[in-house]
Amino acid sequence: QVQLVESGGGLVQAGGSLRLSCAASGSTFSINAWAWYRQAPGKQHELVATITSGGSTNYADSVKGRFTISRDNAKNTVYLQMNSLKPEDTAVYYCNRFPRTGPWGQGTQVTVSS
Repeated sequence: QVQLVESGGGLVQAGGSLRLSCAASGSTFSINAWAWYRQAPGKQHELVATITSGGSTNYADSVKGRFTISRDNAKNTVYLQMNSLKPEDTAVYYCNRFPRTGPWGQGTQVTVSS
């Protein structure tokens, strides 16, 4: 079973930036599509961004132009660069395969203050 370890979250003021990382175990990382999801308090998980094995990306309308997803197959790691952060981006951020398979990791908390 793939183990997922997200990191890089924190407290930032509106307009600031953060870079999230997700380290995944296993030998099949490079052939899978991956995604970042988020869960705000009291809400369901929301798909934020996806990246295919070939590097094609897609974004939720709410983050388009502000967030960038990338991957490093040599490091089995997916990244999410988040710029121009808004208070409504506050959530716990998770990575997982896309479509999602397996359990969630522990996530990383992102809090954006106004």
